[in-house]
Amino acid sequence: MTGAVRGSLWLFLVNLVGKAGQVAVTLVLAAFLTEEGLGLVALTVSLVNIGHVVQSMGVYDVISRTTLDPRRVAGTLLTLSVGTGIALAVVVTVCADALAHALDAPQAAPLIRLAALSLPFTAAGGVQLGLMHRDLDFRRRLVPDAGSALLGAAVTVVLASQQAGPVSLVVGLLVTAVALPALGVAVGVRVRPCWDRDAAAESVRWIAVVGPGALVAVLLVNVDYLVIGHVLGPEAVGVYSLAYRIAWVPYIVVAVVLGGVLFPLCAKLIRAGEADRVSAAAGRFTQAVLVVTGGLYAVTAAMADRVELFGARWSPAAVPLRLLCLYGLGLGLLHLWYQVLRAAGHARRYLALELTHLATLVVALAVVTRHGVVVVALTQAAVVCVLVPATWFALNRNGLAPPKLGRAVAATALAALCCLAAAGPVGAVFGPSLTGAVGEGLVLVLGYTAVVLLVDRRTVRELREVRR
Repeated sequence: MTGAVRGSLWLFLVNLVGKAGQVAVTLVLAAFLTEEGLGLVALTVSLVNIGHVVQSMGVYDVISRTTLDPRRVAGTLLTLSVGTGIALAVVVTVCADALAHALDAPQAAPLIRLAALSLPFTAAGGVQLGLMHRDLDFRRRLVPDAGSALLGAAVTVVLASQQAGPVSLVVGLLVTAVALPALGVAVGVRVRPCWDRDAAAESVRWIAVVGPGALVAVLLVNVDYLVIGHVLGPEAVGVYSLAYRIAWVPYIVVAVVLGGVLFPLCAKLIRAGEADRVSAAAGRFTQAVLVVTGGLYAVTAAMADRVELFGARWSPAAVPLRLLCLYGLGLGLLHLWYQVLRAAGHARRYLALELTHLATLVVALAVVTRHGVVVVALTQAAVVCVLVPATWFALNRNGLAPPKLGRAVAATALAALCCLAAAGPVGAVFGPSLTGAVGEGLVLVLGYTAVVLLVDRRTVRELREVRR
């Protein structure tokens, strides 16, 4: 467990540095781009994200779980992933105009073509990260993962400040992709392309199970952009995108970090014949997501009106942001629990839950999207709130459910309500400036922490034990 905690801290730093760059990019783009410009960027990135997942389906899982020589497996996966990435880049480039017209955003075609060039590079970098992921070597991962993100963010900020428009983010995306494998080589992770029949057979078998789940997962977090763009147009996507990007940060910084450590940890426990310890590990990680992510989302929801600091034109993003905070917390729990199911060998059950989520969401969006982005955000939150108990029951049925969550849930809910109630008076004291927003945020974080400490000291003690 000590290695897992150390890995969590390094992966937290990786994501904090990388996502801090993304937050800075979001703020800069909100300041320099129109709603339509930000919408075009969001649609382009959504399409490329789907391509990233298609070319690297199951890479992390195969490398983490394999009993074969991991270097041979990685070389075989490099051949598969980069080859797929090149093919996808060609297809997307040729079909860029058709894709842009299907999204009712013909101006996005040049952006899509440029972004498609990133696919082979991210495929190569993903295999390098998979090897480091297997060994929980997140300290070395800091350089290629966070370093490439910072380089891309810096390029985007400079270009946006020079009024380059939506292309600024796409160029930054390409710089990030090229830098990722280059920095991986710089820290000593060199993977030679090769072809091993046994490794290929194992990879294909596993990808056939988890690959569709990975594709469904990326569709779940991008289908709303695509539907909004098709029904409401790029301007609506821009408003929704700002809210979504802000709400995405706690999920990435906390839930994805802990999930990234929990999967190899559970896989290692199962390989060692200690499957009975998986439930306890899942419980402590779940409590961390509830308490920490819950606090970040409570403060974000309480301060949602502050989006006007990016410009009065962004005020319609406040209500969707509050609703997406609930969605983000639920998605964080789902992400964590899916790692447990996959590590325990229940990939088909995980896929069934993901498909249920996607099918429910798509049907709901087809009905409600014409009513606006607020209703879309409400739908996202409602669907996730249905999936959370369903996933817990799936874990419980297999003896993997995290135990004793009642206190953590109660403490998080009470502390969040206190934050929401205090936001108005505290905000009035600090005023509408950027400095005032920072002061309000600090006070709300301290208030949330105090309530959790008073209500649920047992959970806090367990989190301290995990930290030690």
